[in-house]
Amino acid sequence: MATYIDPSPANFEAFKALPRDEPIHMLNLLLYRDQAEYPEGHEHYGKGWTGRRAYEEYGATSGPIFRRVGGTIVWRGAFQTMVTGPEERAWHDGFVAQYPNSAAFFEMIKDPDYQLAVVNRTAALVDSRLIRFQPGEAGGGFG
Repeated sequence: MATYIDPSPANFEAFKALPRDEPIHMLNLLLYRDQAEYPEGHEHYGKGWTGRRAYEEYGATSGPIFRRVGGTIVWRGAFQTMVTGPEERAWHDGFVAQYPNSAAFFEMIKDPDYQLAVVNRTAALVDSRLIRFQPGEAGGGFG
């Protein structure tokens, strides 16, 4: 099964082509490595961190930037079981991040401190999904 950590060039171009001046929700699905894989020479290389611990470091180091651009977490949960989808795919955690617009997301990922922090994310994850949604109305029923 293919794994994904970073967007493909085609997927990122599709993201950039969408409207940039409206709020966005980003669904994050995370599957941690048993052991984080930092590049040799990185300050956390050889510490024996789990993937979850490395992702916590990513959150601690990227969080101030995320909040500065107006980001908030609107939902967070721990995976329990796949109800509809491939049985062999399980996630550890998921969350929905809200940004005031995609320009805020671009501002975050271009920030030099964020680019240093994202090494922790890469070291932490064996697989992930990042899916953009346009926020809709909450409440009521299906459809």
